[in-house]
Amino acid sequence: MEGLVSVRASPKISFYSLNQRTSFSFRHSIPASLMNPTKRIPSLPLIRAKLDEEAENALKVKEWEVGMFQNEIAASQGIRIRRRPLTGPPTHYVGPFEFRLQNEGNTPCNILEEIVWNKDVEVTKMKERMPLSVLKKAIENAPPTRDFIGALRVAQLRTGVPGLIAEVKKASPSRGVLRENFDPVEIAKAYEKGGAACLSVLTDEKYFQGSFENLEAIRKAGVQCPLLCKEFIIDAWQIYYACIKGADAVLLIAAVLPDLDIRYMTKICKMLGLAALVEVHDEREMDRVLGIEGIELIGINNRNLETFEVDIRNTKKLLEGERGQVIRQKDMIVVGESGLFTPDDIAYVQEAGVKAVLVGESIVKQNDPGKGISGLFGKDISS
Repeated sequence: MEGLVSVRASPKISFYSLNQRTSFSFRHSIPASLMNPTKRIPSLPLIRAKLDEEAENALKVKEWEVGMFQNEIAASQGIRIRRRPLTGPPTHYVGPFEFRLQNEGNTPCNILEEIVWNKDVEVTKMKERMPLSVLKKAIENAPPTRDFIGALRVAQLRTGVPGLIAEVKKASPSRGVLRENFDPVEIAKAYEKGGAACLSVLTDEKYFQGSFENLEAIRKAGVQCPLLCKEFIIDAWQIYYACIKGADAVLLIAAVLPDLDIRYMTKICKMLGLAALVEVHDEREMDRVLGIEGIELIGINNRNLETFEVDIRNTKKLLEGERGQVIRQKDMIVVGESGLFTPDDIAYVQEAGVKAVLVGESIVKQNDPGKGISGLFGKDISS
């Protein structure tokens, strides 16, 4: 082999056994650098540095492969939202994805994917500032969780209409700013006075101009309605963070999260005493979620993720036939979301089978959100 010289060492090396003497010769290859006293041998620190570099490169390869496997699992379940932008393989990559790499570009396919990509970067930075171990210790001092699902059931029985989850929402990517004069605590108190069973609080800053500070402020202000943290959750860390900020429930989006993530996150929610609102958009997502044990609260979003068009008939379509039967047998609460502006809209989704509705735009834009609630239901639902 090039760079190696062959020498014959100890032509006759003898080994003795009890019965006989065995002699043989062997060849051994020695690096040429050891045979040449004028050539310097790398120092130990340089060798260690080289090994560290190789280990780091190997870790990068494995991390990249894990990301690719995650994308494949998600795609197999019909999930089109990629967790983060695609990146090329590490230098000189050889592995299971060597012949399956696709150049799909780094442009988000829709607004939800853009939000998720941004959230991935945001959460990574937040985790560096506050590791999970710190969050778990802070849970001990978190405010006690309240019965989000129970509040919806009580409201429906009291009013005869779906329980209202009123959304504290300043802006959205599709509509822009909904309310210039935005005081989250004042709006939350008006919702509660107007008959809301629960509140949803947007915590995404970049796209919805919300914040976890808004969630925390509403909780500390003494509002009794249980609070849904309306966040784009991609990491279990966010669930713990929502809990210490005062949430009683969190949103899990089936268009973003594979089944394994939903199972894992719902178990964390139960452990923390939080409700999990699992949101679906189409038949495939609904079938996936109905196949996951322990789901109690399903949200049907009437907004098409590809076109952003809204059609409340989507709710009826997803609750027809066997799906509706399964939901009734499991006594699940279905929440109607998006496109609800009038008493007729509420009546339509109620007839389809929903027991709660999540509404933001049509009431937050009103000067008096309490009157907005009465207008939405066609009657006063305050206690």
